[in-house]
This record gives sequence, structure tokens and C-alpha cells, in this order.
Amino acid sequence: MHSTHLLLEEPIGMASILEPSKASFFPTMTKIVGTLGPKSRSVKVISGYLKAGMSVARFDFSWIDPEYHQEILENLKAAVKLTKKLCAVMLDTVGAEMQVDNKSEKAISLQADAMVVLTPDAGQEATSELLPINFNGLSKAMKKGDTIFIGQYLFTGSETTSVWLEVNEVKGNDVVCVIKNSATLAGSLFTLHASQIRIDLPTLTEKDKEVVSTWGVQNKIDFLSLSYTRHAEDVRQAREFLSKLGDLYQTKIFAKIENIEGLNHFDEILQEADGIILSRGNLGIDLPPEKVFLFQKSALYKCNMAGKPAVVTRVVDSMTDNLRPTRAEATDVANAVLDGSDAILLGAETLRGLYPVETISTVGKICSEVRAAIKVKASVIICFTSSGRAARLLAKYRPAMPVLSVVIPRLKTNQLKWSFSGAFEARQSLIVRGLFPMLADPRHPAESTSASNESVLRVAPDHGKAAGVIKSHDRVVDCQKVGDASVVKIIELED
Repeated sequence: MHSTHLLLEEPIGMASILEPSKASFFPTMTKIVGTLGPKSRSVKVISGYLKAGMSVARFDFSWIDPEYHQEILENLKAAVKLTKKLCAVMLDTVGAEMQVDNKSEKAISLQADAMVVLTPDAGQEATSELLPINFNGLSKAMKKGDTIFIGQYLFTGSETTSVWLEVNEVKGNDVVCVIKNSATLAGSLFTLHASQIRIDLPTLTEKDKEVVSTWGVQNKIDFLSLSYTRHAEDVRQAREFLSKLGDLYQTKIFAKIENIEGLNHFDEILQEADGIILSRGNLGIDLPPEKVFLFQKSALYKCNMAGKPAVVTRVVDSMTDNLRPTRAEATDVANAVLDGSDAILLGAETLRGLYPVETISTVGKICSEVRAAIKVKASVIICFTSSGRAARLLAKYRPAMPVLSVVIPRLKTNQLKWSFSGAFEARQSLIVRGLFPMLADPRHPAESTSASNESVLRVAPDHGKAAGVIKSHDRVVDCQKVGDASVVKIIELED
């Protein structure tokens, strides 16, 4: 196993740990992806998310209709204007996810050692003895002794809100199971996961395609989270689909690794995807607990070496119902940062949690404390770019200082109207660790024919000073393209 890229300086003075952290324009180098939903619908709450450090808003289409999500998105746009903080949009597909449909929405009580039948008959009502599912091929994939997990939205690991089943027998299309722990399932949909079993469902379903081609196109989504990615071909097919949907050819595809099949094909998936999401909830079911951290470290290292963003999920589950994380969770967040994670994804904590703003703030503070322990040799790296590629390449090497990506818009036309590019490229930097985008005046070119072009050189420092990122006498590293050459300059700012 290779050593981590971010190493704490030794020794760390014990007394310094108790000193208050200094405020910074950059709340944390590691980004935070927040899932929006029932607890985060209003402009006020979403504004709180943005101020607390959320830079990417995730819309989970495994539940509720597009109209509901559109209402939330409109409030997100209002919150962005109000707080003057950029936020990217991520659409999370349903994919090959099996679900229990509880049409009545009545709480279902399951008792340990009792029997329950899983049936593909969608017309049946969900009860403590019978659970209708959305997949008619489960019986063909299961055998006696196989394990199945069911929970609301995502598995919490709590013995009272998620249930572990063991297959007792298969009867025709039905699967008869023994309940291994008592639990109460509440809500309209419960996710079902069959441990280490290949399920013959498409990665990009017809429902997913409809949502992406309508809601996704309408809102020009920045990221597509491709749930249950199992092969590189899944990513290729999704990219081909996006390429036919106007502006969505620019949308970045994040492959969500959720089971053994995806893990076994990780290297080839990484080559095709723009980024990776490690869905530790489902992976924690498919893998023995003692193997999860090994996969995390290996996967993050490979993503870092490939220069592709990596996102880690399921870090502060307890904050769904509690104001403070457990000691283990706080350490887990820090380890994810030190392992090289670009972003932390919060699911149930912000979607339906009791303390969503506090959760984002807490995770941000933990990430910041990790960053504060790393030696900073310069104030900032400034990179001029049109596509964002150069800035992402710099961020790949995990510099201790933030990278300020100055995205210079370019004028383009489709022969019917003129428009500026740049907004997509700026927002898509919001998920990359240590990369902070600014959309510059289009009159300043990203490329120059003269290394002494003062107009170009002053763009980022002026932006930085206005935002409070850079102050007089700071040293900054300036990266830009001059003709066919890439030029790096070290500049000390004057008063």
C-alpha cells in the first residue's frame, strides 16, 4: 500500500490543538456534496447549506417526482443569488436499485425470527408478512442462505430502521426469508440490497433516461451520478446518451461504486469515468467490514494518481438524528481527507436529518482542521483556463495551498445565437479538492501571446483581493499559457 499524499507535520504541539482555528475565505479544501430534500427545500435552509460549505447540490431521483425536485432547484438558484456562492448540480440516477414499494406509507413492523415474503407482484400491499418489490428476477438470483438488507432511503446500520433477511427458500417468483433482527420500516420506499448477488437490471434505466433528457437538459446539470456502475461499458453508454442531449455533452459522469461487481472492474471504470463515488453504505454490505477501509485507501490512491475526483459517502450517519457525530465518525471524516478524498457526500443527514446545517458545518470544520495541520508554503496558486483542464491537473497533485481557477469565458455560436462558455467549467471545479473557480471577464484571454500582458496578470489578483483571498505582500504562483508555452511565475503582491 502506498503512503498517503497528505501527511501531518511532526511533531504537533498538543497545546496548539486547543487553539481556536483561524477563519478563512476557503472553508475547507475538501468539498461537501449535500443531498437536498424534505428538510432542505426552503431558500433559508439552502442558504445555510451554502454558507456552511456545501458546493455541490445532489438531487436523488430514486424517490419523489421531477416537479418536487424542480421546486427545490429553483430555491437553490435563489439561495445562490442571495449568498453569492457558486453551487453545482448533481443528478443521481436510480440505476439497478431494487426497492420495496409501500404504497400505504404505513409503518411496517418486522419481528426477529418471523418469516416475510418478497414478491414481484406490485399490486400487493406491503405488510409485515409480504413486501412487494420492483424486480421480477430476484427469485432467479437468490438461493437458500443468501442475505438481503432492506432500509429506508439508505441503510443506517441501525437495528431499528433497517433489517437483515436470510433466504429460507424460493417459491416460484417469490423469495421467502427469515427476519434476523426486529425493525420498523417507515416511509413509501425502502432500498433492497442483495449481498454479493448480480442483479440483471440496466445501469441507466428507461426512467433514468427520461429524467435526464427532460429535467437534466432543462437544468443543464453539471454532474451525473451513475448509480450501480458495474462495468466501463456502463459509463460509455451513459456518455453516448448525454452526447445527444445538447449542452449535456459537457456533463461530467461520476461512476458510483456500490457492489462487488463494480469493485472488481474498478480500474477499467476509472479510466472511462470523470470521477468516482465510493458508496460505502452498499459496499459495507457486500464487503466484510474489515475490508472496506482497504478498498477506500486503494481506490482513493488510484483516483488521485489518475487526477480524477473521488467522493466518499456515509461518514456521519448518526447526525441524521443527533447534533454531534460520534468520535469514530469524526475520525473517519479526517481519515477520508488524509486518504485523498476530494469531497464528502452527505445523504440522509441533509435530506431528512434533524440537524442538516450543523452537519455540513461540522464536517467542514473537521476537514479544515486536517488542512490546518499541513504546512502551507504559499498563499495560493492561480491558474488561467478556458476548459478547466489545466486547473484540475494542478489540483491532482494535492498542493497544500488552494488553487484559484480563473475560468475565462469564450464566445461561441450554434449559427442561431451567440453565447459564452465557462459557467459549466467553473461549476464542475466545485467537486475537486482544493480547486476554487472564479468566472472572469471574457475580455481577458486565457491564452496570451506576450508574457508581459499586464491585463491578464492582474485578473486573478484583483479578483482575489476583492474577495479577501489574497492580501498585500502575499506570494502567489501564477500559471498561464503564453503562445504555445506554459509559463509559471512567482509573484509577490504589492500594496
